[in-house]
Amino acid sequence: MKSPVKRFIRNIHLYLGLASGLVIVFVCLTGSILAFEKELEQAWHPERYAVAPATTPALSLAQLTAAVQAYKPKAKIGGFKVYADPARSVEVSLAGGPGGKEGGPKGNPSGKGNARAEGPGPAAGKPGEGGPGKGKGKGDGGGPRLYVNPYTGAILGEINPRDNFFHTVEQLHRGLVAGKIGKLVMGVSASIFLFILGTGLVLWWPAARKALTSRLTVKWGSGWKRLNHDFHIVLGFYASLFLFVMALTGVGMSFDWVGQTINRVTNSPLKRPEPPVSAVPAAAGGPTAKVGADAVLALARQQAPNAESYSLQLPKEPTGSIRVAVLSPGAITENATDEVYLDQYYGQVISGQTYAQRPVGQRIRGLFKPVHTGAIGGLPTKILAFVIALLGATFPVTGTIMWLNRIRKKGKKQPELQAA
Repeated sequence: MKSPVKRFIRNIHLYLGLASGLVIVFVCLTGSILAFEKELEQAWHPERYAVAPATTPALSLAQLTAAVQAYKPKAKIGGFKVYADPARSVEVSLAGGPGGKEGGPKGNPSGKGNARAEGPGPAAGKPGEGGPGKGKGKGDGGGPRLYVNPYTGAILGEINPRDNFFHTVEQLHRGLVAGKIGKLVMGVSASIFLFILGTGLVLWWPAARKALTSRLTVKWGSGWKRLNHDFHIVLGFYASLFLFVMALTGVGMSFDWVGQTINRVTNSPLKRPEPPVSAVPAAAGGPTAKVGADAVLALARQQAPNAESYSLQLPKEPTGSIRVAVLSPGAITENATDEVYLDQYYGQVISGQTYAQRPVGQRIRGLFKPVHTGAIGGLPTKILAFVIALLGATFPVTGTIMWLNRIRKKGKKQPELQAA
């Protein structure tokens, strides 16, 4: 017979699961799609990313800029992302406004992509995710992004990161289609999921050691009711730790107070500092032209010759600075970049910071999303996240079936007792 405490815990587990089951299924299914966002995007549109390496040197960024402006005369370049891989295209982000959506040739099939790039673009950034340069609207990541052949200058494709399939799935996953209310609902649902997982582990724990084996193995030759029971109990135990981490990071991304608490505990700044400004030259005696993107890229390659990619974010204002983010080989995430700011007129380094020098709180918050999606360890952890997310979608279903079977079983016993 169940103890009153365990019966109470079972009721909490049951009713919380029934109340949030549909939301959990939806979140897990959309999360499983996002686990392979990068791989699916590149598989669907390989022409945007892959180029044939040429024996001749790659074109300069100035030449690529001319090619982009020929394609979109009103376009304003916001930044570049150049890969060390000779078989990768160059990503060019456009500033919003004129040339953002207008100005491109009509009827160009390559300009109608409906997908998002695999990671942060040259100027992309979301506040609070811990990546460099993710301030208050300083970047141009909201504008279109072009993919350019570095050897020929041909435009391989164009996308708008905000108007594509994966962005829509992410907005649905995080509840952002409903604004702050949707984000709050998803955060509360993730918090409830933590309680469901905790109470589930308490219910799973066997009272006797001899029952441990049955709690750890699925009886594949049994009937469907027993298999449903084992899928919920056994697979639920194996997936619980990973689901707990996913739910915990989901709570961290939903509520601002989590990041603020981490900053306070780690003695990290509560806000990111504003990017440094350039010294605007006087009318006479100062430089007559701004530092070119090619000179900045050459400096970055000289300082970090073995980097995987170089991201250049160009300033929008006369006092703005040039931001350069360098991704080193073996970086823990795509946002774990070393960054430096240059004066746009004199080319001097104004400030710089390696990933290891970032505040601890900022680095912890920056890990929320890659841990949540499984991107933290590359393809193996993405596969794990995909499987765990799919399993997470089944547990509300198998749990509801167990509850309905229990109700039917009680309903059959009552008439028998009355007849006796």
